[in-house]
Amino acid sequence: MSFDVAGDAYDRFMGRYSGPLASTFVDFAGPEASADVLDVGCGPGALTAELVARFGAGSVRAVDPSPSFVRVMHERFPEVAVEEAGAASLPFTTGQFDAVLSQLVVHFMADPVAGIAEMSRVTRPGGVVSACVWDHAEGGGPLETFWQAARTLDPETTTEDRLPGTRQGDLTEIFTQAGLEQVDERPLTVRVSHPSFEEWWQPYTLGVGPAGAHVAALDDGATEALRAECLQRLGDGPFVVDARVWAARGRS
Repeated sequence: MSFDVAGDAYDRFMGRYSGPLASTFVDFAGPEASADVLDVGCGPGALTAELVARFGAGSVRAVDPSPSFVRVMHERFPEVAVEEAGAASLPFTTGQFDAVLSQLVVHFMADPVAGIAEMSRVTRPGGVVSACVWDHAEGGGPLETFWQAARTLDPETTTEDRLPGTRQGDLTEIFTQAGLEQVDERPLTVRVSHPSFEEWWQPYTLGVGPAGAHVAALDDGATEALRAECLQRLGDGPFVVDARVWAARGRS
């Protein structure tokens, strides 16, 4: 599974949820008004856009391990310093930032504790480290209908429900092991309206993330069966998807 995909494809698949989430997430993280902020795992910029709107481009930096996302970020945010890097090896000095945030990334880190510890390293003493992950484990994530349909057709389907951070308490444990203090975890929710089933379904065919990889691995018949199962569950539309993340914040 790779996130080295076009920025527009990610926007259509996950951006429709991560965009609305960004404002709620930043409110929860609570960086100070004059903060220098780092976005870790920025993707094509849903969280970065919110940070720039609040703090100004000169106060925001961003990193992502995907070359395609970094290229998109340079185009979309030419005044923001964006670098190609993963959470486990951030190219910044110790204590450089007032706040370091990561939206929908922890569950894809090779070593989440090491990633959060590295985020803490580049945060000033007493600064904010915060992250959030979709509640895939308890059925609150935006992809739940898709994965339910996939499991109905193939009970052996590997979903995202066992990834780190996807259940209540996971992020608290990760943050604590990473050495953060005053850790607070809580659910945050967003509501997204879909005008039609086809608008909801088509982004799943773009190869983004585990769900996109799952569809890409199916033959035409299995893909149509999955589409039909999802359609039966959702109807033609319009409909609303309620999505929940677990969000944690702590002090370095």
